[in-house]
Amino acid sequence: MRVVVGGGTGFVGTALTRLLRSRGHEVTHISRRAGTDRISWEQLSQSGLPQCDAVVNLAGENVLNPFRRWGDAFCREIIRSRVETTKTLAKAIADAEHPPHAWVVVTGVGYYRPSPTAEYTEDSPGGDFDFFSRLVSSWEAAALIPGSPARGVVVRSGVVLGQGGGAISQMIWPFRLGLGGPVGSGLQPFPWIHVRDLTGIVCHALETEGLRGVFNGVSPSSPATSNGTFARELAAALGRPALLPMPAWAVRAVFGAERAVMLLEGQKVVPKHTLESGYSFIFPDLPGALKDIVS
Repeated sequence: MRVVVGGGTGFVGTALTRLLRSRGHEVTHISRRAGTDRISWEQLSQSGLPQCDAVVNLAGENVLNPFRRWGDAFCREIIRSRVETTKTLAKAIADAEHPPHAWVVVTGVGYYRPSPTAEYTEDSPGGDFDFFSRLVSSWEAAALIPGSPARGVVVRSGVVLGQGGGAISQMIWPFRLGLGGPVGSGLQPFPWIHVRDLTGIVCHALETEGLRGVFNGVSPSSPATSNGTFARELAAALGRPALLPMPAWAVRAVFGAERAVMLLEGQKVVPKHTLESGYSFIFPDLPGALKDIVS
């Protein structure tokens, strides 16, 4: 299978590329600059989609970059990096003389309203209550291609855990030094997934004919995981204590009130359709996932 991947050089994209190539698929990236097995976004807009069997979009600016101040300019960049890249790829697919068979976009569980008690499946409502939920709605709407023969798949990802990137890379050193702990109260749900399972779900969607629609990219044990549980399990995996919580006021000071909600609140998300599709999780439980990551 020939697969074109937008955002293929990032943390998840690198892992997906490795998986696809290990399964015998050819991968072409779309990035800022052209190169070997890589075209630029400008080339895509000018020359159209290279002949391929599937397209995946993983592109998106890191929302929780602590070095970027929260404001209108950063919000526009977040929207552009997700919605506009998706629109560009959707248009290229619609205009292709030989369109691909599958079209996969990875969005986020920010679509669902944060709640300490409610559990959400792929059929649950959302997408209309704050900046992040409306972002996901716009993102997923941009992926729609009416009348296209390409199967449309949306994977709503939780917090991605893995070696060398994702959420773990931003927090592991405080924990290694024994300075880690829960964020805020620690009671908020923590919807997580190992990067090997997120890429596994995308690969499963590409390889399984007839699979279409929305799939939650979270671990089956994710609904039972709180931020405090995650902190304790990460500390245990490293053989360290988890005694120093990050107070809510500090989170708001670093990230801004609107962005801090992503850390101080959370959602209990269930991968109902994902499991029903036949996908078998490599890391269904948090201790096993963290042992793999910190080993």
